[in-house]
Amino acid sequence: MSQPTPFHRMPWADFDAFARLNGDASMIGRLRAAELSRRKLLVHALLEASAKTPGAFGPLPPLEAVWDLLARVENVSPAALDRVFAHPYTGSWAGYSTRLLTHGAAGVCPLWTHLGHVHALAAAAAITADLDFEIAVPLWEGNAALPSLGTARLPAADRFSTAVVSGGRGRYAVRGESGEVRLPARLDADSPGWWALRTCRAGDAASRLSVTLDDLDPYRGLHEPLPPDRLASTATATWRRLLSEAWDLLRDVTPDLAGMIAAGLNSVVPKPNVPFQNPSASTGEAFGSVVIGLPENSADLAATLVHEHQHIVLGGILHLARLYENDRTERIYVPWRDDPRPLSGAYQGVTAFFGVTSFWRATARSGTSRRAVFEFAHWRGQTWRTLLTLRKDPTLTEAGRRFLDGIAEVLGPWQHDPVPEDVLELTELLAADHRAGWLLRHLRPDHAVVSAAAAAWLAGDARPPVVLAPADLPPTPVPDGPWSRSRATLLRLALSRDGHEDWRTVPGATEADFALITGHHVDAARGYRAELRADPDRPVALVGLGLALNAAGPNPAARALLHCPEMVRAVHRELRRTALDVPTPEKLAWWLGQLVSG
Repeated sequence: MSQPTPFHRMPWADFDAFARLNGDASMIGRLRAAELSRRKLLVHALLEASAKTPGAFGPLPPLEAVWDLLARVENVSPAALDRVFAHPYTGSWAGYSTRLLTHGAAGVCPLWTHLGHVHALAAAAAITADLDFEIAVPLWEGNAALPSLGTARLPAADRFSTAVVSGGRGRYAVRGESGEVRLPARLDADSPGWWALRTCRAGDAASRLSVTLDDLDPYRGLHEPLPPDRLASTATATWRRLLSEAWDLLRDVTPDLAGMIAAGLNSVVPKPNVPFQNPSASTGEAFGSVVIGLPENSADLAATLVHEHQHIVLGGILHLARLYENDRTERIYVPWRDDPRPLSGAYQGVTAFFGVTSFWRATARSGTSRRAVFEFAHWRGQTWRTLLTLRKDPTLTEAGRRFLDGIAEVLGPWQHDPVPEDVLELTELLAADHRAGWLLRHLRPDHAVVSAAAAAWLAGDARPPVVLAPADLPPTPVPDGPWSRSRATLLRLALSRDGHEDWRTVPGATEADFALITGHHVDAARGYRAELRADPDRPVALVGLGLALNAAGPNPAARALLHCPEMVRAVHRELRRTALDVPTPEKLAWWLGQLVSG
């Protein structure tokens, strides 16, 4: 009797523990095992499909040569094969190449180069297994990638060509038409023509983080393949220092999360610093990898690692459980993005920022950092509000609702943790700022309502004709006007540093923004009025004026500018088209704000 086919299944105990941030390294190990099986299936399906495509591998050896080499590796060293398949970018390569093949699309490189990456995978596995072998691999601008090991660099006359990897018993070489690179005995060290994958290690034997700093693999990007972009030695040293400091912080304040991160994170793809921002990203196709812009400090890096770890875990869970229906409509407001998100993106964000909230909460409780207290208070509220919205969404499955319920059991009580009143006021300001900016740029008021309000103003009516509220219409992903996070940046600068000497270097920041953040609300209002005289459509100035007016107490204009700014701007645009005497945006907002439901 044939045995039933084994399947990877996630126990409910693991599922619930992940939701509550109670996971451990063994649970991450089970996710890894499932991801490895999935990778093998994906690659097998990709190769079977490519075998049906004439000329799919171009000048490279036929698929049989790859199958033969992979089979030899598996017979001699299954661990060597698993290492290459577990490499994060084997997953992103398989996904990218499958999409190209399925849709007949053109990639960054010729299709044979993308599909032929499997030859490089087989070569890397064979080197790891110490086999005698020979196989041709793709060259992209003279670079021969050997996934999980490094990159050989040869002179090449053509942008896309081939090279032969061969050798045995610890001696291997990559040979092209115009030269040869002999691989060093220690593949983790650079040598002439060879760039090794650099490793960053932090901690001690009892609690260690070990990740590669991958600036080489062609499939390390999120969207399209990239050529190698070798970090300077000074930048590498900076990354190693910040990773070590971030790891020490994580071990101190969130040791359980640190243990999961150490088990789940393989690779960091370094990107340049973006001033006053902490950009990062990950994808479910590259389990164990994160793309991170060089942060300003170790605390921000630690928070980023937690954030992306949560994405990695949820990506693995989504390969084992269906949490929501496939609805890609960009319809949900989230406070960490400037555009509407589909449910899947909002769900990912709640999971990630729940982890971020936990990190800042632990950091705040372990020290005296005013910035940490603010970040905890800010993200607990923003994440909680988004979670409440998602829990009512009809596209959730039973499992998806259960996962959110698990988050809520932990996050809900945190809403009552004591926070200084002045910090709460800052979180309310930042939340109102972002929400109003989103409403203004992504909601389109009903034209009939706008026309009726403009006509009532022109008729001299004391009040608008209807009670105003944010438009009950689906948002559009196409923004109406630019947005700047300058006020959020200025606020964090004020919390993190002595003095405000850096404010003029913040992109998009104005004197009015600086006055608002430093509590000079009258000056801020005066500055925003001046900005609106120059450009009455400017979203940041309209919302800024609402924030400045609101700081002085209840104000109809502030209510309109913060709760239905899209209506204020739409009516003002109509009046600029039809009226001889156009009111200021503030005067119109005061009139409209008399009947605003906030």
